[in-house]
Amino acid sequence: MGGKPSESPMSPLYSLVALLSSVFLLVSGNALVSVVAPVRASLDGFGDLAVGLLGSAYFAGMLAGALKTPALVRRVGHIRAFAAFVAIGGVAIDLLPTLEFPAAWLISRALVGFVLAGVYAIIESWINGSASNANRGALYAIYQIVNFCASSTGQLLMGGLDPTTFLPFAVGSAFYALSIVPLALTKADAPELPSVVRVDLAAIRKLAPVSLAGAFIAGACNGASISLAPVYALQIGVTPGKVPLFTSAIVIGSALGVYPVGRLSDRVDRRLIMAVTMAAGAAMEIALAVIAPTGAPLIASGFLVGLTTFTLYMLTASIANDGAQSHEMVLISAGLLFVYCTAAIASPAIASVAMRNFGPSALFWQNGVCHAALALFSGLAFQKAAMGVNYRRQ
Repeated sequence: MGGKPSESPMSPLYSLVALLSSVFLLVSGNALVSVVAPVRASLDGFGDLAVGLLGSAYFAGMLAGALKTPALVRRVGHIRAFAAFVAIGGVAIDLLPTLEFPAAWLISRALVGFVLAGVYAIIESWINGSASNANRGALYAIYQIVNFCASSTGQLLMGGLDPTTFLPFAVGSAFYALSIVPLALTKADAPELPSVVRVDLAAIRKLAPVSLAGAFIAGACNGASISLAPVYALQIGVTPGKVPLFTSAIVIGSALGVYPVGRLSDRVDRRLIMAVTMAAGAAMEIALAVIAPTGAPLIASGFLVGLTTFTLYMLTASIANDGAQSHEMVLISAGLLFVYCTAAIASPAIASVAMRNFGPSALFWQNGVCHAALALFSGLAFQKAAMGVNYRRQ
């Protein structure tokens, strides 16, 4: 910062077109399968517990993938590791409709989670390696917008495919296979290989303690909100047909919020931006808990929650990578994903128990308190930096 002109995010963006194309194809296929898998499992009579465990298996696989990715990238490089992960994921998806018993599905979903953690670590480290501290937030925001658009595309594809057939799984697997093509043909240079292969959370904490806290809170709050926001809406009296208006408002707010917040964070200390956005998001969540609005106020509140709180992971990753060397970025991405997934596994269960015991407002009380605590922590970190502790952004 310090009065320097901020670099346009478009200058390195052209070199990332192939990478973002691969992201779009992969996430579209994954979103389709993530929607169709629990539907197909229910239709096949797996039972509520088995269907619920599919999500847990997915995140457990992501934990393992976050730990193993640095070693694989170190051994074969970013593009070959990406191709290997995608091949495993495609096979795991194709096996789902052919092995119609719960144990096989749990293993397959765990494999897909393993693959996604590896792919995300590779992609995010590549984007951060291409960015500078002057445009990191904007570039990461563009990546997240591609993610949101791909996720919506994949879910919409479900409407034209019969979940009782092999077809949706074949389409999802085809998207996985096609995602290899843009990245395999790119002339853009991959980032440096990681110098070490073990995820070191203590090193991330030393580099950027706010990022470690941010990844945990993002996983806890996003996991609970994504899983239980529809339940909250139903329990406060929203009719089933109108529940998607609330959940879609959160997604739309998320897609629209990341770029302006990311771009602003390239100009102003990211910890201050985190403090302000998390405080605003916490205020909206607490309002949802206290007032439980319906109709247009509920939709507007959901939009504002997405607009503010779903910027958190982008800010978290940007802060951690601002002070990192290129060879550290795979490890940072994998470490933050590990923390995120750990929280995302536990938080929906905790929130569901709280909602059962204290009512639907417990979901947004939980998220609001978490975001408020992070706002305080990041605000204090910013204040400490302002008083003379060096911030690594140049």
